[in-house]
Amino acid sequence: MSVAQRKYFTEISALADRHVTVTTTTGKTFTGTLLGINPDNMSLCLSEAKDEEGKTLHRVFLNGNTVTHIFSTEKPFDLKALADRLEKVFPTMVRLYEDKGFIWVMDKVKVTEKGVVEGSGPAAERVEKVYAQFIGEVKGKP
Repeated sequence: MSVAQRKYFTEISALADRHVTVTTTTGKTFTGTLLGINPDNMSLCLSEAKDEEGKTLHRVFLNGNTVTHIFSTEKPFDLKALADRLEKVFPTMVRLYEDKGFIWVMDKVKVTEKGVVEGSGPAAERVEKVYAQFIGEVKGKP
């Protein structure tokens, strides 16, 4: 797989659990949360999707052959910016795994866009504080 293909699938994968709008070849539009995507054929699963008439559907499975557009309606989380921020606090102890959606700090604290998901103790507490400050700034609350 080429670098460009990897980047493409990384971008598509980053849309998982995000609000998207999908247009089909028949002109139908669905807006909902992207639960999953099959990278082999670009088939999608949306949850709590609304069609163009406003009808809510618990799950919508779309064959990749019928998908013409996928629009992201929210900005993806900037994991690299968080890693850069953590690097200032923990120099040379931060590893970014952007394609997998997490950051390792000191080889014992795992951070995702949801915060600290693995690790405990003073290091994890400090990472959580940096994360909270970062989120506050992103949302416009210093």
